[in-house]
Amino acid sequence: MEITYASPSASDLLRSSTAASGSTMPTPRTIKIIPLQHPDTSSYGSPGGFGNNSSSSSLWPNSWISRFRGKIRRMTFIDWIEMFLPCCRWIRTYRWREYFQVDLMAGTTVGIMLVPQAMSYAKLAGLEPIYGLYSGFVPIFIYAIFGSSRQLAIGPVALVSLLVSNVLSGIAESSDALYTELAILLALMVGILECIMGLLRLGWLIRFISHSVISGFTTASAVVIALSQAKYFLGYDIDRSSEIVPIIKSIIAGSDEFSWPPFVMGSTILAIIQTMKFLGKSRKHLRFLRAMGPLTAVVLGTTFVKIYHPSSITLVGDIPQGLPSFSIPKSFQYAKSLISTAVLITGVAILESVGIAKALAAKNGYELDSNQELFGLGVANIFGSFFSAYPTTGSFSRSAVNHESGAKTGLSGIITGSIMCCALLFLTPLFEYIPQCALAAIVISAVITLVDYEEAIFLWRVDKKDFLLWTITTTTTLFLGIEIGVLVGVGVSLAFVIHESANPHIAVLGRLPGTTVYRNIQQYPEAYTYNGIVIVRIDAPIYFANISYIKDSCYIHRRECCPSSERLAPGIQITGHPDSHLKPKPGGPVDLIESRCR
Repeated sequence: MEITYASPSASDLLRSSTAASGSTMPTPRTIKIIPLQHPDTSSYGSPGGFGNNSSSSSLWPNSWISRFRGKIRRMTFIDWIEMFLPCCRWIRTYRWREYFQVDLMAGTTVGIMLVPQAMSYAKLAGLEPIYGLYSGFVPIFIYAIFGSSRQLAIGPVALVSLLVSNVLSGIAESSDALYTELAILLALMVGILECIMGLLRLGWLIRFISHSVISGFTTASAVVIALSQAKYFLGYDIDRSSEIVPIIKSIIAGSDEFSWPPFVMGSTILAIIQTMKFLGKSRKHLRFLRAMGPLTAVVLGTTFVKIYHPSSITLVGDIPQGLPSFSIPKSFQYAKSLISTAVLITGVAILESVGIAKALAAKNGYELDSNQELFGLGVANIFGSFFSAYPTTGSFSRSAVNHESGAKTGLSGIITGSIMCCALLFLTPLFEYIPQCALAAIVISAVITLVDYEEAIFLWRVDKKDFLLWTITTTTTLFLGIEIGVLVGVGVSLAFVIHESANPHIAVLGRLPGTTVYRNIQQYPEAYTYNGIVIVRIDAPIYFANISYIKDSCYIHRRECCPSSERLAPGIQITGHPDSHLKPKPGGPVDLIESRCR
């Protein structure tokens, strides 16, 4: 079947053909239309067909079960051991002469960094400093056994500590025993939730949260954390809140109680930590200074207090000596009110810790299963809750130091836990004289790096929609609180996803000269289009939410193609699908839609 059409580019073709032949008689261009061939309807129910009848729907679980059984049959005894105990993967191949020295150095460096940070983050969470040390003890050993990352350093972190403080301050006073019990119970709930998501392989759910939401959330949280530590610099109490306005009002209201000694000491220690961090990052031979900053802050502050005994500077006070005892979490009647925070902390663990672990695994040349990693974090939190630990997760700064120090295996984490054990057994009497402003300076120094203004600048240049999402999340978190900020950010993120899915990009295609290849005419202006025929490509699967948009777009393109036509085409044909009325294979690609003018 041959049909003659006039193409917008027909005049150029006619001129070129006339010049080549020397003839003056223009001839219309002949285009051969090949009818579309669809698969036989009897094959739709086959595994390769397009149907969705009962036979095809029953094949999917059967094929999945058969693949799962085949995978189990292929697993050896060693594979089973490595699946339940990932530490066996590096224990079997450990090179003592090559790895032990760097693991020892990395573990020691991170341990020196963790001791003062753990106490600082516990104060941020509203707990006594000893619970920060407990949280950096047992979970590290458990994670070294069940975790699959060899460089991730887990323990207390600033963001999780803020979340703990935010939810528990509305239930009990930080000085009450109930406050501590709820923090430990929260660790158990987070661990159980992480284990369930890891076993059911549900980590993919967090992929729907845009990175812009996480960046905006961490930026706003960092600002709130830094302002909450101002009371140790200013010398007077301020209101505990996750919103920026009440904190600023409280700071202004108590300005007449300002005390300059803690402000001077805190500012000096903060400047020293930042200087050491900068030198450690900018000069490779001084990179050990980056990890020594928190320890230097504690040593300098303690030395000053021991010598001059200033009465206006508050101290940490007495810290119990010894290892934590085994105990089962209590106060389960409050578990319902902690569910939302447990889900939020789990989300932070997936997005941040698993993300860090995957990046470190890629840099060190080994594979990492995100679900196994999530399970390892969950087991660490569950066991930690039995030894008075509050929720823990992977740390940005300590993981970076661990990697830069040359850590090769999980042995570096065991060494870090051993240093924490020594600190609990022998060093707690010395911690009594640590100034509170020194611990606050450590927290502020750690959260400064979380203010991700560079991400906002990048998004403004690349994608205004993601920049808007970043701005909305940051603003709502700052002014309306953490929970509302996260909910709004996630809601807007999902709204963008739904909008993109319901309004997919549709490209009009043209044939490249001298080929049978069709491309987007906006990207390839030289592509041929034909009067009366519109070929479009839908850059998304077709389903119920976008059918109306696709039909409307096709009709608009048809009118642009042949505006003189008054009657709409009776149907739209979809190449590669058995029906002519938008019934694609669920989730399958759609290549061409042909709409003809009648």
